Amino acid sequence: GDVIHRMLTATQYVAPLMANFNPSFSRNSTVQYMDNGTAFVVQWDKVYLQGKEDMGSFTFQAALHSTGRIVFGYKEIPVPVLQISATQHPVKAGLSDAFMVLNPSPDVPESRRRTIYEYHRVELDTSKITNLSAVEFTPLPTCLQHQSCEMCVSSELTFNCSWCHVLQRY
Repeated sequence: GDVIHRMLTATQYVAPLMANFNPSFSRNSTVQYMDNGTAFVVQWDKVYLQGKEDMGSFTFQAALHSTGRIVFGYKEIPVPVLQISATQHPVKAGLSDAFMVLNPSPDVPESRRRTIYEYHRVELDTSKITNLSAVEFTPLPTCLQHQSCEMCVSSELTFNCSWCHVLQRY
């Protein structure tokens, strides 16, 4: 989005493993990305926790597929994630989305008050994040997949979908 706000970044994330990593600790530590047109992959390779480098290095990745599928892959997780301190930085794994609305402030009419609405979050059980493990998120079907009125009204989706003739969309 066009708005960067500290609280928005705390509620809007795709995080295979969010923690206080220090990618500059070792020359062997890298954060790399690749986009082949059908998948965008980010890999944290041999990264260490800030101030806890003796715990060992972590290697994991997130793959966002054009189909909506998301895969988190964990190659090297040297300690249980529950043992990672959240004192300096939150420790999270999962997906979250939010949006921000600018409303007029009642106290100062020319200013705007930012309100952040987190509308969906999926948190992983971090005790399940181990060496050589993976998590796959598969999107549920939605009305967005329909390209015509006929497809929409004949859909067997379990929620109430209706066609908009003005927009030519569901």
